[in-house]
Amino acid sequence: MVTLIDTHTHINCLEKITAEESVQNALDNNVEILLVPAATPEDIDIVPDLVKKFDNVYGMLGVHPEDAKNWDDAILDKIKQHVCHNDKIIAIGEIGLDYYWDKKHMDLQKDIFIKQVKLANELNLPISVHDRDAHKDTFDILKEYNKTSKIVMHCFSGSVEFSKECLKQGWYLAIGGVVTFNSANKMKEVAKSVPLDRLLLETDAPYLTPVPYRGKENQPAYVKYVAMEIAKLREIPYEEVAEATTKNAKFVFNLE
Repeated sequence: MVTLIDTHTHINCLEKITAEESVQNALDNNVEILLVPAATPEDIDIVPDLVKKFDNVYGMLGVHPEDAKNWDDAILDKIKQHVCHNDKIIAIGEIGLDYYWDKKHMDLQKDIFIKQVKLANELNLPISVHDRDAHKDTFDILKEYNKTSKIVMHCFSGSVEFSKECLKQGWYLAIGGVVTFNSANKMKEVAKSVPLDRLLLETDAPYLTPVPYRGKENQPAYVKYVAMEIAKLREIPYEEVAEATTKNAKFVFNLE
């Protein structure tokens, strides 16, 4: 039996079902591990408590660029403390840049992104990167400041050309439900071109729900539809996608 890993899912933000229900639904659909990122400063304490409730749920800590305006440097020490006392906190994320929603705090976003990249290096943890409408600045900061951490470009939204530049740096690309949308031609091309050994799966639940549930709340169980679409696009067996992406996720996030 092949299994899947949802490398980015906000089960603490679900409204239609509980976190407990989402975890059980995932297991019922052979999704063996879930990774839950922090986004807001408040999540820094919420996620560590959440992952303690479930054997197969792990956490990432960081502050999303939309919350840059709420940053406090004390967050860095708080993250360190959680990592030291909770071995299920296995990455820094989601962190990065987002110029789609917030163009007023671009310099602040960059500053906080750099601080969190340096923290990930210090803690020897991988990084889940949020990059929306900020490809060049995200790339440049990671290339300059990241020294040792494995990089996952969460919910990758760039072109095939940009994906190749990321791959040259040794980074991994995570693809979510957008690849199932009929209009997502660019993402479909990326899904076909990325080497299987550098590909990860995610839902970003409760957002970006894949077909056939588009328009409804997303959940980790639906990551299988992402895998199915990638298999279809690449004209390879579903099992091959599942096995490769699960192996990749276990390597990147030290789950082996």
